This record gives sequence, structure tokens and C-alpha cells, in this order.
Amino acid sequence: MKNYFVSALLILGITTSFAQQNDTPEYSGENFSLEGALSMLKKANSIEEFETLINKESNDVNNLDLNDDGETDYVTVEDIVEENKHVLVLSALLNEKEKQDVATIVIEKTGNEEAQLQIFGDEDLYAENTIAEPFDVNEKMDSGKNGPAIPELITTRIVVNVWFWPSIRFIYAPGYRVWISPFRWAMYPRWWKPWRPIRHTVFVTRCHVHKTHIHRTPTRRVVVHKSYAPRRHSSTTLVKNRRGTTVVHKGRAGRVKAVHHSRRK
Repeated sequence: MKNYFVSALLILGITTSFAQQNDTPEYSGENFSLEGALSMLKKANSIEEFETLINKESNDVNNLDLNDDGETDYVTVEDIVEENKHVLVLSALLNEKEKQDVATIVIEKTGNEEAQLQIFGDEDLYAENTIAEPFDVNEKMDSGKNGPAIPELITTRIVVNVWFWPSIRFIYAPGYRVWISPFRWAMYPRWWKPWRPIRHTVFVTRCHVHKTHIHRTPTRRVVVHKSYAPRRHSSTTLVKNRRGTTVVHKGRAGRVKAVHHSRRK
């Protein structure tokens, strides 16, 4: 009976350990929904409101805990402007001295009433070339070319003109004051109440609603301008995922080097 009890505990421990590992995202950034961020940008009337929306628990966008303190990280937003482009930099506050860029939203005005955008997951947290963008669906009937046939509905995804999103018109309006988040570590908005991150599988299920009209794409339609590179934030915090641990080092010149250590088997 005693041996049976010990065996049961051992099996339970192995099962629990496997479940916890299986519930860890392959990349740490996947605990922040890029699609959700764009959904909130579409909903917001200003960049200040956008920052509020991505940090509200009920919106199912942010589930990050990069500093591993058991609470979600507050994500700030900073707008970098160059000619007809805006780069919204989303950064997680980790401690008094460090923050880590999570993603950048690049917005480009392409005509009098035309604009396009994409969101890029930061290379420290996401797989290489992780890009998301809004899309729409174009439908048309195809009756076929070879004689009588049952008409077929053909659907294709097309790039969205985001000019009519309230937040986009806001940043291109005359008199717009460039938004730089005033919040810092331990200096948060009064409404901010961090919560314990939920299991990744639960988070993915909850934020699936944001993918209705936003999808991942390998195609770059906009380019992050040069003004962002020297201002990018990369933390020395360990970034862990199922593939191993990435330690980010900063040199004296500010150059970033990521050293990957595979998990021991």
C-alpha cells in the first residue's frame, strides 16, 4: 500500500511538471497579444487611451511577467515621429532601471486619406519576423471558365486602410502633442492594479477574439525608421522559453548581444 502511494505521488509529480512545461509559451512574448494590441488601437481615440486599454486585465492583451515577480508588467507607449511615419514603442517596465521593448507599431501615411500599419514583435521576445496586421475580406462569385458550373464564392484577404481609425486620425491631426508615457517603475496610474498572470493556454483562448480581423503575416509592408534603433530598450533580464534561456548583454557602446543557452535534457 505504501509503495502504491509513493508511486501515485511520483506519477502526479511527473504529470504536473509536464503540464507546467507544456503550458509555457515557446517564446515569452506570446504572453502579450499583438493582435489584441491592434484591436485596442482601433478602439482607442488617442494614444493615451490606447496605453490604458492594453493594460486593462479585462481586455485580454497583456499577460507578461518578464521580471518573474508574480505580477503582470505595466506596458508603456512612446510615439517616435519621423516625417509621415509614427512608431509606437510598447515597453514593459521591469525594475527601477530597466525596461524591455515588447513590440513596435509602425504607421505610415500613404495618401491624403490613406494609411497602413503593422505591429512587430521584439526580437528578444518573439520568433524572428513576427508581424501582425489588420485585414479585410473581399468576396466575389466565380462561375467557372469551362462551361456551366455551380458558382463558387472566392474570398481573398486584403490590406486595410486604417486612416479612419480614430487613433490614427488623432496622431496626424494638426496640433498633436507627441505621446510619451509619463509612467515609470513604481509610478503607475491610479487605476492600475497588477494581477497574477494566468496560464498561457487560458490566455491564448481568451485573446483569440482579437484574431477575427487581424492575422500574422511574413510580409513587411512598412519599415521601422532609423530613429528607433538607438532608442530601443533591451533588458539584461533573463528571457525564458521552452527552447532555452536567452541572456541579453549590453556592451559599453549600447550594442546588444543575445546568448542562447539550450535546456539541459
